[in-house]
Amino acid sequence: MAGIRIVDIDIYHPSNKVGNDFYIEHFDARGVDIRGLLKALGRDQRYKIDNEDENSLSMAFEAASNVLEKAGLTGADIDLIAYASQTPEYIFPTNSLMIHRLINGASHTICIDSNANCAGMTAAFEQVSRQMLGNPRIRRALIIGSDYVAPHANPDDPVYFANFGDAAAAVIVEREEQSVGFIDSIYQTDTCVYGNSLFPAEGLAKLGKTGVDAGAFHVKFTPFDDSICVDAASESIRTLLARNEIAPSEIKAACFSQLSIANIRAVSANIGIADEIAVYIGDEFGYTSTSSPFIALHQAIASGQIERGDKVLFWTVGAGWQNVAMIVEY
Repeated sequence: MAGIRIVDIDIYHPSNKVGNDFYIEHFDARGVDIRGLLKALGRDQRYKIDNEDENSLSMAFEAASNVLEKAGLTGADIDLIAYASQTPEYIFPTNSLMIHRLINGASHTICIDSNANCAGMTAAFEQVSRQMLGNPRIRRALIIGSDYVAPHANPDDPVYFANFGDAAAAVIVEREEQSVGFIDSIYQTDTCVYGNSLFPAEGLAKLGKTGVDAGAFHVKFTPFDDSICVDAASESIRTLLARNEIAPSEIKAACFSQLSIANIRAVSANIGIADEIAVYIGDEFGYTSTSSPFIALHQAIASGQIERGDKVLFWTVGAGWQNVAMIVEY
């Protein structure tokens, strides 16, 4: 029986490192104390683009180039490119098509963009895996997640302005007979806060009708309790583990959304996974949104926390909100 296994993974982030002090001073000047927020989220530093030559597409290309070189492959070896981003550099043509050109992809390659907000790369991995299981002509896929939120963050909004870091992750998966790889996934959707994060603030249809000011390109964010999805996520993960007869003790790495260390710890405790199993990289990278679970996976592999054959649990949540969880045998 065929399985969809991870061949390799790599990441890219800018070299510019920005610590909490910059954001604390920025908001102190506005009379807003964000020290408690940064502590609650688990922030310390983040990597930030500081030039006009980088964006979500350029970071995606760097991550893709890194993983192709690492795996000893070229663009011509890839049958499907899936690009996940909530801040794509272009609406059309697809960013995956541009990546295809940059890596000299083959003429038969499928190119798709997807957007499930912060859940995007996890959802793309799950959807691509299921497509590959149903289509034996797709042997290898390149899945990329990349976000550059800073240009769309209101400088008066602590959550979006001080929380995010810039980075991309790229993973190559391969269909292989007699392997396991992707095991199963589960989704849970609740639209109770569907209007709390909106971008563009007034929708695309209104852009340009009355003039375009900088604020039109900022996320319109209404604060809410981000732990709202924790109980639902825990329930989903317990269901996912039970139906695949996998005990929490079998999970060697939990690669969760890096939005909040408190949420990571809460979900881990609820499902019976020890704190050291849950990978946390949000203190170094900030919140990289769609790529954050896969940057955690990259760290788990690099540190030796997981080896081939180990089971990895993913969980993340997209704006609005939608929980996505999946289990993969690395």
